Amino acid sequence: MNNQKIFQHLQQFLTDERLEKINHFAPESSDFVLPVIEDVFQFRNAAAIVRSVEACGFHKIIAMESEHEFNPNLRVTKGAETWVEVEKLPHNLDSLREIKNRGYKILAVSPENNATMLSDYDLKEPVALVFGTEAAGVSEEILDFADETLAIPMYGFTQSFNVSVAAAICVYELKQKLLRSNLDYKLSEEKLWEMKVRWAMNSIKSGEQILAKYLREN
Repeated sequence: MNNQKIFQHLQQFLTDERLEKINHFAPESSDFVLPVIEDVFQFRNAAAIVRSVEACGFHKIIAMESEHEFNPNLRVTKGAETWVEVEKLPHNLDSLREIKNRGYKILAVSPENNATMLSDYDLKEPVALVFGTEAAGVSEEILDFADETLAIPMYGFTQSFNVSVAAAICVYELKQKLLRSNLDYKLSEEKLWEMKVRWAMNSIKSGEQILAKYLREN
């Protein structure tokens, strides 16, 4: 089914204001930087990550779950969960292999393994940023699997940021690098229309049912 035609059907159910926002922000959206979250267990952290990722124009997160469900606190997301797709995968190396097969370089955000400083990182290809759990950071097996490690410079006695703060710093800095680059970092036309359909569906009361009805009839 053609996502452009689907969106044209759904847009009749949107307010003019919401349609204008979707059409304004969609062209800048990117999946060039893909945050991957290791089993985060604090709801506020999950929500803050979603909010920061969306604010930087990246609209997908992968949550690797084992003991804990990635379940953002909606009072903290401030509506960002409407726009950000959260794909849930098992918390294991097979999931990272799947991500790598999609064309991403795996970057573990950690000061370990001779990490490259974030400010010095030369962004040339799509990257999956792996953030560790609140207590333990990035797991050892993922550090060993990662193509490279990326560290945030620290200037005080504290040697690590909260995971949601680290995510915000990384996605913001990498977005600035993309803006200064000549890289083609924006979504393909196919992915763009797919995302706009998702945004429209999430913006409409009973959006899933309306979409399902349209697909049945067409």
